[in-house]
Amino acid sequence: MNRRLFCLATAATLAGLPLASRAETLHATLYKNPDCSCCEGYATYLRDNGFAVDVKPTNDLAQISLNAGIPENLQGCHTMFIDGYVVDGHVPIKTIRKLLTERPTIAGITLPAMPTGSPGMVGQKRGPFTIYAVAKDGTVPTVYATE
Repeated sequence: MNRRLFCLATAATLAGLPLASRAETLHATLYKNPDCSCCEGYATYLRDNGFAVDVKPTNDLAQISLNAGIPENLQGCHTMFIDGYVVDGHVPIKTIRKLLTERPTIAGITLPAMPTGSPGMVGQKRGPFTIYAVAKDGTVPTVYATE
């Protein structure tokens, strides 16, 4: 096989691999309420999908979320910082990978509250999750993805 063909075949193979398989491990810092166990389940979910997660219990979670640009009415169960973005709540890995691949000029994304059946939460999923994009300039959040 010549060098050009080898390079093209390798590139095609890598394009089909998940983000975690193609790149070095992404490191995330997840802030959570000290008494919350579902956040640990979410951290495990992220680790199972190739992320290195440092969990930091805090009693200032609401303020951390606000400081990151997440409006109070859209805050999730925990706040995570990864590769220059904030990810609030039980956001599915597919949407996190979309964010990290597309690299939009936003502060981050959020899945408000604690939806049943979302990653780290118990129960059956009852419908699509709406994940919002949070702008850096404080403008009204918009829908980023529905899963």
